Amino acid sequence: MGDLKKGRVVRVDAKVCHVELEGRILQAAPRGLLFEGLKAKNPVAVGDWVMINDETEPASLHEVLPRTNSLSRTASSHDPREQVLVANADQVLIFSSINKPRFSSNRTDRILAACEWNDIEPILVLNKIDLDKKNILAEVRATYEAVPVKILETCATDGRGMDELEEVLKGKVSVLYGPSGAGKSTSLNQIQPGLNLKVGKISSHWEQGRHTTTFSRLLHLDLGGWVIDTPGIRVFRLHGVKKADIRGLFPEFVRYQSKCKYPNCTHDHEPECGVLDALEEGFVPETRYMSYLEMLVEAAPDEFGAEEDIIDEYDPDAPDEA
Repeated sequence: MGDLKKGRVVRVDAKVCHVELEGRILQAAPRGLLFEGLKAKNPVAVGDWVMINDETEPASLHEVLPRTNSLSRTASSHDPREQVLVANADQVLIFSSINKPRFSSNRTDRILAACEWNDIEPILVLNKIDLDKKNILAEVRATYEAVPVKILETCATDGRGMDELEEVLKGKVSVLYGPSGAGKSTSLNQIQPGLNLKVGKISSHWEQGRHTTTFSRLLHLDLGGWVIDTPGIRVFRLHGVKKADIRGLFPEFVRYQSKCKYPNCTHDHEPECGVLDALEEGFVPETRYMSYLEMLVEAAPDEFGAEEDIIDEYDPDAPDEA
């Protein structure tokens, strides 16, 4: 076996990983040892630092180095294993369009909770502000500023907010996450036209985008930094989070938990609940609370009660979550 060299995974296919090593991209096959005793769906993810032997054809991937963090979800309704989407990221940019496709609080709240769980900084990018005909932008901004979450307002087609987006991306490893059609590729093409990323068209029936990115990939930016462009995933469920953990993933809830009568209050049905009182008084947005209830039901069982399986099938043609 030759000397092992350190590289970074920029793309993962079914049987090989594309690894950047010393300025070149190599295809490297993960060794069988990486799959032994594996509990997750995939041993290697985009963004991983790995040790490879480049003297073989294809190169062989021997080791995945310890991760600083990762963004993962439950693989599917039929596969309860953890699926690691990306690793070693500095921040997650949650792309959401104000319209076409419509803004989804459910999807946004799930990714925000995942960022909180994995200790990754989230930034909410509200794109297509030119389509804000019903004054949705102000309401969405007020909801998420109260979390609090950093927010960027952009219009990829006319360039508004692109300078601010460039500053956020500069020198960082950024995950771009959001539904197809929200403007991830259009925004990147504005910032770096040479990328020539395919832009999704909006379905006139569902008013949402068709998937144009089918795999995660790490891309270099000329301005300095890297972006990991992810596929549009409509069903995202947190992995390994128990019911008792969900409360802490909604920072604005934590402010009112001290007023709850019971220390292990689920904020669901208990009397004298500080969060429910705050909801009634308008201090907690109803959309955020509904997202919380969904995640509470889906979470792994603990002292709060038994798990209920409500995981839906992945349907690429289904309408967005409300």
